[in-house]
Amino acid sequence: MKIFSDTFHTLEQGLNYASLKQKAISQNIANVDTPNYKAKDVSFKNVFQEAVQHTFEANRTDFRHYEFKSSSSSGLIINQKKQSYQHNGNSVDMDREMSELAQNQIYYQALTERLGGKFNSLKTVIQGGR
Repeated sequence: MKIFSDTFHTLEQGLNYASLKQKAISQNIANVDTPNYKAKDVSFKNVFQEAVQHTFEANRTDFRHYEFKSSSSSGLIINQKKQSYQHNGNSVDMDREMSELAQNQIYYQALTERLGGKFNSLKTVIQGGR
């Protein structure tokens, strides 16, 4: 029996993505003056595809049917940016990193508010609507 809806799982995956994105941005900001450092980025498309592969699975009604299971990758993919913004080969653009940081914070806050709302709904149901 499933206690929580798929919404909790989806929100959890969103929070995992936001956390990974935050780590990549903070690494980029910390290494802004490191020579030959290549900025890292998290690809939402790759994270989403991995989450979908873990979520969806076909059921077999007969043993002769083909088994449809997704072959998942070993982890979340972090892409390196190839452009260089500084004379020392560093590819960190501070304006872009700060913009992505603000955008990621807004995304994270929206997810946590939605998750809090779902838990408040559960709390109301458990308390009998009081």
